[in-house]
Amino acid sequence: MNDRAVADYLIAHPDFFVEHAALLTTIKLGNPHGKAAVSLPERLIAMLREQNRQQERRLAELLHYGQENADITGKFARWTSCVIAVRDPRALPDTITHGLCDVFGVPQAALRVWKVDEAYAQADFAQPVSDETQAFAEQMQTPYCGANTTLDAAQWFEPASHATGSIALIALRAPDAAPQAGTFGLLAMGSPDAQRFHEGMSTDFLSQIGALASAALTRLLPR
Repeated sequence: MNDRAVADYLIAHPDFFVEHAALLTTIKLGNPHGKAAVSLPERLIAMLREQNRQQERRLAELLHYGQENADITGKFARWTSCVIAVRDPRALPDTITHGLCDVFGVPQAALRVWKVDEAYAQADFAQPVSDETQAFAEQMQTPYCGANTTLDAAQWFEPASHATGSIALIALRAPDAAPQAGTFGLLAMGSPDAQRFHEGMSTDFLSQIGALASAALTRLLPR
């Protein structure tokens, strides 16, 4: 008989150790935590304890992630309320960027909007943006996260003397519009920490921020 045959036999005969209970105390197994041999029941208890510790660690991780998600949801609700409450469209860009810094603790935030209505053409948020940056925004399918780049967006932050180690870029688009035709701006967030916005991070939450900011900022576009 081989190991598989023995295992299959015990599975097929679950009453084996009931009928041969004495074997439980005579079978000695290697102790993973020491050199001394232990009985089968002792080994089973040790295995169950280890499984219990693993489950407790997993539960602690889930509780931690749940608390993080709850905190983010609360912050998003606060930021959303501030954006919705703005009556003057001209104040929207500052409300959006300052809110990201104040509520989410983002070190740097700025945005630019092009194709704005003539009434806002001289505003800071409507400063000229290079064709390269506009083309980059139009081609974005998801928010960009990674190292600082040579794009104009890395120079929008104030004060400009603060180094930017990582950056997140979110295209601003009219709801339900095609990327190229509907893209009208770019939201940038930066941090001196090179790992704050890294390439492997999830961008789902950033996409939600972009969707809300885009919907609000359409008030700056020609009607």
